[in-house]
Amino acid sequence: MITEIAPAPERAAAEPARPGGKRRAWDEVPRWQIYVPLTVYLLFTLIPFYWILLFALRPAGSTSLVPWPMTFEHFEKVWTERSFGTYFTNSVYVGLATLVLTTVIALAGGYALARFDFRLKRGFMLALLCSQFVPGALLLVPLFQIFANLRMINSLGSVVIAETVFQLPLSMILISGFIRNVPYSLEEAAWVDGCNRLTGFRIVVLPLLRPGLIAVGSFAFVHAWNHFLFALMFLSDQGKQTIPVGLNILMSSDSVDLGALAAGGIIAAVPVVIVFAFIQKWLITGFSAGAVKG
Repeated sequence: MITEIAPAPERAAAEPARPGGKRRAWDEVPRWQIYVPLTVYLLFTLIPFYWILLFALRPAGSTSLVPWPMTFEHFEKVWTERSFGTYFTNSVYVGLATLVLTTVIALAGGYALARFDFRLKRGFMLALLCSQFVPGALLLVPLFQIFANLRMINSLGSVVIAETVFQLPLSMILISGFIRNVPYSLEEAAWVDGCNRLTGFRIVVLPLLRPGLIAVGSFAFVHAWNHFLFALMFLSDQGKQTIPVGLNILMSSDSVDLGALAAGGIIAAVPVVIVFAFIQKWLITGFSAGAVKG
C-alpha cells in the first residue's frame, strides 16, 4: 500500500527560505523577548561593578553617583599604608608556583592514566573523582600537623603545597582526557624515527596539549589567587599574607573604609580578568577538546 505524502501547507510554502534551507528556532520569537531579559541580566551584572568603581574612584565622603572629580587616593592608600603591594607580590608568587607545580605533576600523572594500564586503575580514577567532594576545610587539620612537623608553618611554601594538593585530582583527570585525544600512533611514529618515550612526548604530544595545559594552569592560578582558607590558617606573619586575607583585614577593622576596600577589591580582580581575557580562546578550545573523551 502506497501512502501519498500530503503537501505542505501554503503558509509554510509562502514563508521566505533561510540561507541553507534551515529555519532557526528563534525566528518566530519576538526580538523584545530576547533583548529585554538579556538587558536586565546585563544591568544586574554590571551595576555592582560600577558601584565598586564608584567607591574606589570618588573622593572620601562624597555621595555623588558619578566618580568626578576622579581620585586614586584609595588605591595609593591600600597599596602603601595597608601593605597591598606586599600582599600582591605574595599572591603572584603563590599563584605562579601553584600553576607550575600543578601543571607539571598533573601532566605526568595524566599521561600515566591515559597511556598505561595497571591494577586498580579504575579505583584510582574513582578516588580522584571522589576527592573533589571533600571540602578544603577538612584538610586543614592534617595539613597543619604535617607542616608543623616539617617546620613550614608561616611559609608561603606551605600554601603552595596545599593549593597544589587541592588542585591535582581534577587537573590529572582533565589532562588524561586531553592526552587520550592525541592518537597513540603519533607517538609510535616518533619511536620508529629514533625518539625515546620522553623525547617523543615532548616533540609530538606536548605541543598538541597546549590548549588543555593553558586551561588547567589558568584554573590552578585563579583558584590559588582567590583562595582564602589556606593562607589564613598557615600564615601568621602579616608580611606573608595574600590578597584575600588582606581584604579580610580591611573588613575586620573597627571602622571599614569603603573606598579602600573597593580599591583593594579592584586590585584583587584585575589580574584574574586579564588572565581570562588573554586565554579565553585557549580555554574554550581546551575544555571542548577534553570533553570528547576521558
